Amino acid sequence: MFKYFEPNKIFSITSKAPKYVLFLFIIILTVGLIEALILSPEDYKQSHSVRIMYVHVPAAWICLGIFSMITFLSVIGYVFKIRNFFLISKSLAPSGFVFSVIALVTGSIWGKPTWGTWWAWDARITSMLILSLFYFIYLIAWRIYDNDDKAFKITTIITVAGIINVPIIKYSVDWWNTLHQQASINILSKSSIHVSMLYPLLIMTAAFTLFSLLIFLMKYNTELIKIKNKGLDRL
Repeated sequence: MFKYFEPNKIFSITSKAPKYVLFLFIIILTVGLIEALILSPEDYKQSHSVRIMYVHVPAAWICLGIFSMITFLSVIGYVFKIRNFFLISKSLAPSGFVFSVIALVTGSIWGKPTWGTWWAWDARITSMLILSLFYFIYLIAWRIYDNDDKAFKITTIITVAGIINVPIIKYSVDWWNTLHQQASINILSKSSIHVSMLYPLLIMTAAFTLFSLLIFLMKYNTELIKIKNKGLDRL
């Protein structure tokens, strides 16, 4: 079983993957930008400023998804002592942090023409800022603690504390009277967004997912090289 976790075997696969992911990313991003910036209609209220949605919403979705994944991997990794899960979590975190910042920045840009202000201490904006801080603390923890066991414990605690904020972000527009509108896309019920806007949104989400995968692979390969340089046979 452990032979599949040898750095040489894993690296032989992950080192080749980035070029294929990059190729797919460029194609899907190109299609997504054409759909989002040219083919999709302008909003009858927000006009062309609504196009910020095609960056803002996918970025928010991805940073929430990555943090949820990091938490799951960290908890399982800590309970069952699976070092590779922590390596994956550590490699996912940079892209999650980047997308949380993108979501905040694009949200502020979108907020100016929509609400008349760059920033408001809205429930969703504030909770998203808190998530970015958890990402930042998580990344800093890996730099501070050299001891693997201590780093595993501290980062797991950070993710468990931070995951409480994820449902708050999701349901903040339902629980409180916020500036944000309620969700336009619902999995269990009919979505209110028109398909002419939904399709570009999904394509851009796919492009951003590939970009986050690309960042992950680059970081993960770097971590595997470090393990190989230490002369370890397996993770």
